[in-house]
Amino acid sequence: MKKYGCIGKKLTHSFSKEIHGMLADYAYELIELTEEEIAPFFEKKEFAAINVTIPYKQTVIPYLDVVSEVASRIGAVNTIVNKDGKLYGYNTDYYGMKALLERVGIEVSGKKVLVLGTGGTSKTANVLAKDLGASEVLTVSRRKTDEFITYEEAVSEHSDANVIINTTPSGMYPDCGSKPIDISAFEQLEGVIDAVYNPLCTNLVLDAKERNIKAEGGLYMLVMQAVVAVERFLDTFVQKDAADRVFASVMASKENIVLTGMPGSGKSTVGRLLHIKGYEFIDTDAEIEKRCGCPISELIKTKGETYFRDLETQVISEVSCIGSRIISTGGGAILREENVRNLKRNGKLFFINADLQRLRATNDRPLSDTYDKLKKLYEERMPIYQKTADVIVPDMATAQAEADYIMTKREELIL
Repeated sequence: MKKYGCIGKKLTHSFSKEIHGMLADYAYELIELTEEEIAPFFEKKEFAAINVTIPYKQTVIPYLDVVSEVASRIGAVNTIVNKDGKLYGYNTDYYGMKALLERVGIEVSGKKVLVLGTGGTSKTANVLAKDLGASEVLTVSRRKTDEFITYEEAVSEHSDANVIINTTPSGMYPDCGSKPIDISAFEQLEGVIDAVYNPLCTNLVLDAKERNIKAEGGLYMLVMQAVVAVERFLDTFVQKDAADRVFASVMASKENIVLTGMPGSGKSTVGRLLHIKGYEFIDTDAEIEKRCGCPISELIKTKGETYFRDLETQVISEVSCIGSRIISTGGGAILREENVRNLKRNGKLFFINADLQRLRATNDRPLSDTYDKLKKLYEERMPIYQKTADVIVPDMATAQAEADYIMTKREELIL
């Protein structure tokens, strides 16, 4: 008997198992079911309690004996508890999304809200926004109906929206490069939340942050809805500080540490000193050399810098789409905005701010093989390093000291 778990169509990249493992002492399984397997699963009732995810949050309702008031208003269920053979359905996404809005500091009362998407999570966002006092809530769909407006209408007729909530899978791994809407037309936008949590920062969230708009992805929502689910599963109460510790732990196990800085600043050395359980160290320059079968200096001399930069962009795109990594980048990686965005989807950028006097011109770096070239690069790149960094790591006496500084600052950012 599978006592606790999550049912859905595709659960390969779900974080739910590890989150529940941190919150409670029970075995939690990921159970992939086809549409044809749903009915037999509920007829057998061989579970104590389960979560429900895409695309079954509405499908499961006919199999339930009791549906909570919130879940009934929403028309979607993501938590089911088996009490002596009777199935009780709840919607804990409602509380998770509410907690996310509060965490980011997004005010909904009196605001115009656009909800992107029409599935179960969209229904949750609609009900929550209305409960929080939104002046107007509009659901945006690819197809026009009496209930929904189109994305084109959202831009042309509702560019005065204050809050956007994305509930579509656009931007979700492995389709990390997409986004559901271009927010450039929304001049009165104050807040953006995205239910997508993998990657940690979608393009939609990154677009908002570049404009200094309050924005965050769905990981906190995922953790907080799981907290309420555990409370329903076990008829218990989870303290908020305990829930926040779980979130910090999950974030710390997923978010990449990206090291940027000048050639010779010690990025790879520092990276190898960051011992984090379950993390993989990747040097993008070493990966490029592995792929081309020659040193980067030879690659640049034979095929030119543009060829090298294109290959670097390809490598960064691939290695940054997965979490739990320490990524040491080449000195010029931050020159392309595309690279910076890719690296920020799942990571924080730590700039190793090595003083010019600490750097050395070497023959194996054709772009900085003389002191004059090195100095020129340093002066040109310094503003870009500083602008793109989430944390500037000061020039310190040892690489270990810099590694320790990074770990301390990282913990502060997560909390």
